[in-house]
Amino acid sequence: MAGTSAIHPTSGVALSEMKRASKFRVISLFALLLVAALIVIAREHRPSFLRPGLRLYAYVSTSDNAVSVVDLVKLATVAHVPIGGTVSAMREHPTRAEVWGVSASGGFAWVMDVRTSQIAARIPVGALPYSLDFSPDGANAFVPASGNDTISVIDCNTRQVTLHAATGKQPVAARVSSDGNLVLVLNKKDATVGIYDASTLQLRATAKVIPDPEDAAILPDNSVAFILSRTQKRLSVVDLRKGRLVTNLELAGIPSQMILKPDGGELYVLSPESHGLQAINTWTNEVGDYLVLGSTPTRGALLADTGELYVSDAAAGSVTPVDISYRRVNRPIPAGQTPGALRFDPADKARLLLVVSQASGDLSVIRITADRTSGLLTLIPVGDQPRELAVKLF
Repeated sequence: MAGTSAIHPTSGVALSEMKRASKFRVISLFALLLVAALIVIAREHRPSFLRPGLRLYAYVSTSDNAVSVVDLVKLATVAHVPIGGTVSAMREHPTRAEVWGVSASGGFAWVMDVRTSQIAARIPVGALPYSLDFSPDGANAFVPASGNDTISVIDCNTRQVTLHAATGKQPVAARVSSDGNLVLVLNKKDATVGIYDASTLQLRATAKVIPDPEDAAILPDNSVAFILSRTQKRLSVVDLRKGRLVTNLELAGIPSQMILKPDGGELYVLSPESHGLQAINTWTNEVGDYLVLGSTPTRGALLADTGELYVSDAAAGSVTPVDISYRRVNRPIPAGQTPGALRFDPADKARLLLVVSQASGDLSVIRITADRTSGLLTLIPVGDQPRELAVKLF
């Protein structure tokens, strides 16, 4: 018929093939974008210093007397290791591929081989050990036993106790000086600090301090120690060379933690009771600036290269960044329920902040890169009531 054009039978097939090809290109493009997005996400949280073959793990104690092992590249819990007793304290070893801890209920120190995530040793140290500390070279571990009124030295290579010494009543913590020459033992029931020679455990001096001493911060020159009690609104200042109390400093509230500036010039004291932080001038022993941080600021970690202090607020469920240099409090970062202990990744310039979320049973992973706003990356389930936290690169 005039004016009517015929449709070639092959044109419909060609059109169908073109549609299929177009769909294939769209699907291929979507797949490429998805892969690219996954690569960006992986790069986002993978620490830049982590070369192939290196592993970055976090270790989190839980209420079932075990430690959860978290792969910080995969962002997943990869093992749950029974300890055989309560985990009272836990530390990564400074030089060996090991995590150490103590069990108050078991009366032993324990050693985990991080390459296998297995307990390599349990070392009897006496009744009710609550803390441990290492010599700066990692050769020895110092463990007080509060039930026996003793302190033990463990050779980290042989995992054998090499020295014992008597202490005051109820020693709850030991702290080693940065030069490795002194060990301070905090005797809670006596309200004293014993100053020992680290190589022989010979007692050099005993200083009377505030009631219930539980922690000590030693200045980098090893001249002075600040002593904290979680029942008193005071800190004791002890002259380590003379072995005597210098003064007691009045605080705004009962403290929970002390954080010493790397150069030793200032000591930052957190207090949930006073809702803030106090800065102490360690050269003059004067209590200085006070900052309100939130509801219950409890634990903190200082990023030395930026001067940023990150403080967990248990009631608010967040971590508050504080610019220490300018005394500026920044916007809080969500961190699960009842955040507690905090640690950075072990790079020269940390990029991840890890926070134990006690009530929600998670490990919060927070990005802290300098070129963008800090923020919560993810929450990793680790088990009920997590408490202690260690981080190891190996």
